Amino acid sequence: MSLGGLNEIGKNMTVLEYGRDIIIVDCGVGFPEGDMYGVDLVIPDVTYLIKNQNKIRGIFLTHGHEDHIGSLPYVLQQIKAPVHGTRLTLGLVKLKLEEHKILDKCKLITHEAGETVKAGNFQVEFIHVNHSIADAVAFAIKTPIGTVVMTGDFKIDPTAEDGMIDLGRFGQLGREGVLALLCDSTNVERGGYTANEKVVTESFDRLFKNCDQRIIVSTFASNAYRLQSLITVAHKYGRKIAFSGRSMENILKVSTELGYMKLPPKTVVDINQIKSIPKEKLVIVATGSQGEDMSALYRMAYASHRQVEIQPGDRVILSASAIPGNEKAIGNIINELYRKGADVVCDKLSEVHVSGHACQEELKIIHGLLKPRFFIPVHGEQRHLRIHAKLAVNAMGMDPRHVIISDLGRVIELTGRSCKLTGTVPAGKVLVDGSGVGDVGSVVLRDRKHLAQDGMLVVVVNLSAEDGSILSGPDIITRGFIYVKESEELMDNLREITLGALEKCRNRQARDWAAIKSAIKSDLSHYLFKTTKRNPMILPVIMEL
Repeated sequence: MSLGGLNEIGKNMTVLEYGRDIIIVDCGVGFPEGDMYGVDLVIPDVTYLIKNQNKIRGIFLTHGHEDHIGSLPYVLQQIKAPVHGTRLTLGLVKLKLEEHKILDKCKLITHEAGETVKAGNFQVEFIHVNHSIADAVAFAIKTPIGTVVMTGDFKIDPTAEDGMIDLGRFGQLGREGVLALLCDSTNVERGGYTANEKVVTESFDRLFKNCDQRIIVSTFASNAYRLQSLITVAHKYGRKIAFSGRSMENILKVSTELGYMKLPPKTVVDINQIKSIPKEKLVIVATGSQGEDMSALYRMAYASHRQVEIQPGDRVILSASAIPGNEKAIGNIINELYRKGADVVCDKLSEVHVSGHACQEELKIIHGLLKPRFFIPVHGEQRHLRIHAKLAVNAMGMDPRHVIISDLGRVIELTGRSCKLTGTVPAGKVLVDGSGVGDVGSVVLRDRKHLAQDGMLVVVVNLSAEDGSILSGPDIITRGFIYVKESEELMDNLREITLGALEKCRNRQARDWAAIKSAIKSDLSHYLFKTTKRNPMILPVIMEL
């Protein structure tokens, strides 16, 4: 069953259960949509796992991206299970758990590609794959009824720094027999092959050569090999390089400690030292390639960064593609950079980014090598899953009855001969707002949306405890609805309507606060919609003296 990663981008989490044993693959986080006001993160609903805590044998991580590890600090506070992953993946997890002050309560077990881990009835084999982060793996999970292969996020890159994806092992598994394949669908809409990372290095070299301006690069912090390329090219052209953004500094720390990145002497400088370096000798690498509010690039663009202010002539390279939903935010930053006179490089023709996900021809290769009996597309929105299912049937000749498109919480029951959707388990979105986890539900979100769209109006009245007469008020306070000083006539009318509602309640001898509040709210709401065509949130406050 999938508790995340189906019909959405991110929040990946898949659960496999056999008898008295459960294993979890990935534990990712999602990012809030535009109407999730004030929400910081979206994590999977793990109600089912909490109820079945005694069955859980381990959490297995494919790689260290946020959409695969980001929920761990929250989930590990609700369930106890050992966490298995490769060195860089667990290095990033360790930083997260330290930040949440729970590292000493968690068990992290490091593995290399090629190792196999026994977890109850499951045997999980780590298989090396290429992705836009080092140490990414797929899993071949042997169960009593057959082998299930989960690719995780992957592509095929023969020139990868950490070696090409282990296609030989995939072919061997195909010969041994694969019961089911769960395969990454993120890039399935694109034909052909994904370009390799060497293309980006060559583009950096071209953009750095003969450039006499300051260079600012924004990219995904997790792509250690791209950061290494930037450091190497900067060193080649005699430039110092400074990093800005907490996630960028974290990946630099973990990658260098574990040996995934090598820093030439005196090339990397502290961001606070850049004022003493000539602009033609400086590169700044910043977070914010997805237009995130308050990221380093965002603060630079909007002149709120302490150390860096965009100057006319600065060459700004956006070495990333837009995650679906972020296009508008990225566009706003690009416009602001242009407004400040920067030379912005983000066009696909500049080849400053390549995807970490497989295109159609690479997906066909994996399907062809594994020859699965059943196929379940994962990691994508509905269109991605449908296109991938169609690819498996039309291009790879799979029986349509052997292809299952699932949904969050749906249980897929596999036997040696069949694959079908059966029941459901609790699944959905748990919202994280500050230190609160799950306390922002649909009702709170609805109120926030209402406030954002129409504003609010508070009516304060003091009533006598003896006879219900009005002692003072009504006072009317508005926020996000109208500018009071320019709407005095409307405010006077609202006071009159409130007085009328109170008088009606007094005549009916209604002393129940709920009834009085309801009457005020109803009359004001009706009047406001009739006169302004707006529907602000109305909060009557009654005090009895």
